[in-house]
Amino acid sequence: MKPEINAAVGFLSRFLRVKGHVNDRQVQTFSQSLQDILAEQYKHHWFPDRPCKGSGYRCIRINHKMDPLVGQAGQRIGLTIQQLYLLLPSELTLWVDPFEVSYRIGEDGSICVLYESTPTPVVLCKEELMVLGRTSPSKAYNMMTVSS
Repeated sequence: MKPEINAAVGFLSRFLRVKGHVNDRQVQTFSQSLQDILAEQYKHHWFPDRPCKGSGYRCIRINHKMDPLVGQAGQRIGLTIQQLYLLLPSELTLWVDPFEVSYRIGEDGSICVLYESTPTPVVLCKEELMVLGRTSPSKAYNMMTVSS
């Protein structure tokens, strides 16, 4: 989750840096604040095994309404919502999903990928046994079932 959040925050922070009126220390504080806010927000909505699940929840959206998480990070450095509207694109959608971060500027803009990685394959015990040619564990194994 960390590289995806870093990519999204870096993208938004560049707008603050490029458009000016925000010093380096403020940009750094904004970035750290937004990273913390997003990590907390996404912690129970991050599904690497099903990356599309929860995508709408993790979407950062700026249009006629400022995304509340971006607004919160901006307020921590003394920026009002009106100032954020001047610094950030007026129409932005940013999707922060496991293994991919993408964005669209404007309602009809193209979707561009900011960050992409490939998932590390997870081999389940059952799959490992099948690779070895077994469909069930060896009789020599003592099986223990744990339930919650």
